[in-house]
Amino acid sequence: MIKAFAEQYYSALIGCINGIRVANGSGAGLSFAEGVELAVGLITGVAEAGCKIMFIGNGGSAAISSHMATDYWKRGGMRAVAFNDSSLITCIGNDYGYGSVFEKPIGMFADRGDVLIAISSSGRSENILLGVQAARTRGCGVVTLSGFDNNNPLFRKGDINFHVPSPAYGPVEVIHHSICHCILDTILHEKKA
Repeated sequence: MIKAFAEQYYSALIGCINGIRVANGSGAGLSFAEGVELAVGLITGVAEAGCKIMFIGNGGSAAISSHMATDYWKRGGMRAVAFNDSSLITCIGNDYGYGSVFEKPIGMFADRGDVLIAISSSGRSENILLGVQAARTRGCGVVTLSGFDNNNPLFRKGDINFHVPSPAYGPVEVIHHSICHCILDTILHEKKA
């Protein structure tokens, strides 16, 4: 049974990878490669302009955000930050409510021309949606990564939107992480070319 489950897990994961949906800000469907190309162009433009990349996410998505912010600045030489500091989250959550834990710091630290990468498995987390709204108010570009329901609100909020068609956290988070790595690795590949 264990072997069968493991085989089925990876078979399902491959199906999810093949089923990734991508849309631009107008809702027009794109191929995965087109979505990556647009994300690379947006992020590269931001970095070349001296602006920054901001990552937000809850739980496993917060871990992805922290990891990728570090990789984007360390490996990619880009200014990148994740708003996951425990003191920040507990302070803002206590004073303004958990829904504002990303909205408030983005409102304070985002500059026009920055880009926000918003990661949410459900695509329905209030704090992520409010963070995206704050980024838009500040004149930032937005890339979203979501999963679960294919009609989740986050999938319609970005300039580039990636959706993983799975109802389970594990596959969604693994694929979100791989998409972020794919974008960064593509940027690094283009720098060498």
